[in-house]
Amino acid sequence: MAELEALEFGKSDFVLLDEVNMEQFMENLKLRFEMGRIYTFIGEVVVSVNPYREMDIYGKEAISAYRGRELYENPPHLYAVADAAYKAMKRRAKDTCIVISGESGAGKTEASKYIMQYIAAITNPSQREEVESVKNVLLKSNCVLEAFGNAKTNRNDNSSRFGKYMDINFSFSGDPTGGHINNYLLEKVNEEQVGVHLIKRCVVCLQANSDQSSHRAVRTALKVIGFSEDEIESIYRVLATILLLGNIQFGTEEEIVQVEGDGEVVSHIAELTSTQPQQVEKALLFRTVATGGGDVIEKGHSEQEACFGREAFSKALYERLFGWIVGRINSVIEVKDYNPMLHGKNTVIGVLDIYGFEIFDNNSFEQFCINYCNEKLQQLFIELILRQEQEEYEREGVAWQHIEYFNNQIIVDLVEQNHKGILSMLDEACLSGGRVTDTVCLDSMSSRLAQHPHYTDRKLTPADKTMEFQKHFRIRHYAGDVTYSVEGFLDKNKDLLFQDFKRLMFNSTNPVLKDMWPDGGLSITEVTKRPQTAASLFKNSIVALVDKLSCKEPYYVRCVKPNEMKSPVLFDAARCQHQVAYLGLLENVRVRRAGFAYRQGYSRFLLRYKMTCEYTWPNHLMATDREAVEAIVTQHGFQDDVAYGHTKLFVRSPRSLFSLEQERAALIPILVLFLQKVWRGALARKRCRQLRAVYAIMGCYRKHKLKAHFLEVERRLANARNMADYGRGVEWPLPPAALAQFHDITVTLHRRWWAHQVVKRIPPSEVSEVRAKVAALGALDGARKAWGVGRPWERDYLANARDCPETSSSFLRVSKELKTRDQFGLVLFSGLCRKVNRFNKSTDRAVLITDKHLYKLEPRKQYKVLKRTPLDQLTGVSLTGGADQTVALHTTSQDDFLLYLQGGALWPGQDRAGELVGILRLILHF
Repeated sequence: MAELEALEFGKSDFVLLDEVNMEQFMENLKLRFEMGRIYTFIGEVVVSVNPYREMDIYGKEAISAYRGRELYENPPHLYAVADAAYKAMKRRAKDTCIVISGESGAGKTEASKYIMQYIAAITNPSQREEVESVKNVLLKSNCVLEAFGNAKTNRNDNSSRFGKYMDINFSFSGDPTGGHINNYLLEKVNEEQVGVHLIKRCVVCLQANSDQSSHRAVRTALKVIGFSEDEIESIYRVLATILLLGNIQFGTEEEIVQVEGDGEVVSHIAELTSTQPQQVEKALLFRTVATGGGDVIEKGHSEQEACFGREAFSKALYERLFGWIVGRINSVIEVKDYNPMLHGKNTVIGVLDIYGFEIFDNNSFEQFCINYCNEKLQQLFIELILRQEQEEYEREGVAWQHIEYFNNQIIVDLVEQNHKGILSMLDEACLSGGRVTDTVCLDSMSSRLAQHPHYTDRKLTPADKTMEFQKHFRIRHYAGDVTYSVEGFLDKNKDLLFQDFKRLMFNSTNPVLKDMWPDGGLSITEVTKRPQTAASLFKNSIVALVDKLSCKEPYYVRCVKPNEMKSPVLFDAARCQHQVAYLGLLENVRVRRAGFAYRQGYSRFLLRYKMTCEYTWPNHLMATDREAVEAIVTQHGFQDDVAYGHTKLFVRSPRSLFSLEQERAALIPILVLFLQKVWRGALARKRCRQLRAVYAIMGCYRKHKLKAHFLEVERRLANARNMADYGRGVEWPLPPAALAQFHDITVTLHRRWWAHQVVKRIPPSEVSEVRAKVAALGALDGARKAWGVGRPWERDYLANARDCPETSSSFLRVSKELKTRDQFGLVLFSGLCRKVNRFNKSTDRAVLITDKHLYKLEPRKQYKVLKRTPLDQLTGVSLTGGADQTVALHTTSQDDFLLYLQGGALWPGQDRAGELVGILRLILHF
């Protein structure tokens, strides 16, 4: 890592300093700041110096360079620690947190934004819509919280006046699924203003003309998060109400306090809060109290009390608004419908951006709480980074040089210890009866803490004229001495708001305001119990925060403010040295320098790097995991750069770990391909076995279906020979697909057998008629409904005395002559007809068809032969689909016959066209 940047930029890791002392540390820090290198490592801790200018080191190229890389592979950067926290969370399913600390103006808020942007950029590569939505809300929440929670101070143009801790929840695949935001101590007052400290920020939000781009950004962020137009409008109404409350003035007339003016401001406030003007004025001038007997009375305010109530109401409005905004954001980003069995383990990365250590000209209750918070965070840093480091070496039996460090537990106890700490004394003073002032409380602290080495006041040190009697006390913090003004401590700690204002807001017709003030719904007798003090609430929240951070794997960003002038070129050495000292950075370097850069349990180390050694891949046969780890270290040749603990391996140089990671990265694709090959082979073999089983089952099932079909056919047709219709009326079972063709053949065979059985029963004299009818049936193919199938076919109708009683004898004579002359053997058909010529003229004729010729006869002239045509010249017969008897006989000479068959005396309307067609088709086979 030291070779990634040229020497002119200084050492990129303070651990690499030639000598670990304050002089060399400051020289390296100054050189890197002047050369534009604002980030420097101390092992895994990033030291960040505020550049006070835009720097082109946060784009897509930088994100790609740090994504998936180890901490020591690239120059120091916020992205490096963000990626390390993300990898630890994803690889080891370990909850992590990034603690960003430093004094006000050191760049903590900007650092947290860059970390959030990096995490958003490297997650959700598949661009799933629901994950993108979560990322957008998480990013946009920063914009909203800054707009309402940051303010300009004398040390910082964008100072966080609240603490923010954000948990980002991740799925097992490493994509953000939601989150949760905790806010701590929204500051409402500073030393230069009476009223609401953050009103300046409100004005920026309301006066879009002064900063239109910021205003649009805030509105856009609110909409992206999910705030409705009504909710956004309600936010502006609350801000306008706070501004108008500052315009209210009180006056006294005849010992009665009144609101000065014509009431326009009160009416406007009532309109903005959706309440009644008289109710607003009443809340400003009176308070409702319950007597000991349970009676309820209204007590008028003095002018001073009215002013106090107005200011307290303004502060509470903003505090409730800010808390509601945070809660509303949490309701959108919280993880919903999470099921560990279904979605896998839910891991978390926490990002803490909280106010830094503050030393103002006039330090009040807010600075006291802020600095107490920083003491707790410093204690956590000492606990996790310094003390745990040394204790781990001792616990593992690894020899190293012990480093002395300052433990600020004594300062933490001074503030928070039960019954003895300053917070407990403040609470006692607030809860005690009688008139206890700030001065009385200071006297109590002076007497009870006189022997404490980190506490003093003017009474204890009369010669110190930097403090005033009955006003100031001083605490020697880890970051330096801070003098606090006790004025207003008790009032701010009580943080009491008249219940009348709570009821006023709860009774508003605006649902958003009503939701902000749920305690306004309590009756007067229910609210007589004194609420917790501000100090107690803050202490509890900070203790919970520290507990939450202590159960996560921490990563630190230590921010340094280079100067008070916000200059990008000025490096105030004395100012920076003071911050380096109270941040404990030099002790951190000494611990890292004397210790080891990396440590890991033998089993986990082996699990990650066993593929780099032939003796440990895929599984080792050694007695213990430690021996296997020793084999890996020996094979790679850095046995002099490690130490073996009882349960862990300690690696001193990052370069040794880097070489292991490089070899592992080169082997992973090969192993992945091998595992893919083995797995695909296993899947293919499993699939093959399944297919074989499927085909075996299918074969057995097919045989079963075939056999079942045959048995069913046999059952249904077993007695077909003895049936009247020989089984023709039996419904055949539906065959399997494999037997479809066989089924059709079987049905055909049965029909032929059935036909054979039917034909066998026909007398020989009727066989020719049946055959002719069958031929006609095939030829007509259902084209004619009536074609004479149900009657006997006489064929030779002219010779039938019953059909032609007058001419049958004449025809028999002519037929006999023609038979003798033309030598035909059989009369196929004869009958009366009408012949139609080409001119559509018809005449009575007779037709005679023998097995050799077709004769056209004249019935009126003793059946004189008019035309004889050889039978083999006929090519076809045509007739209509109706009931008429028109028949067209086609010849090879195209001299066709168009006839209309007629019935005789016996059957005058008889259908004979079908008979003629059947006989001709049977003989001529057309």
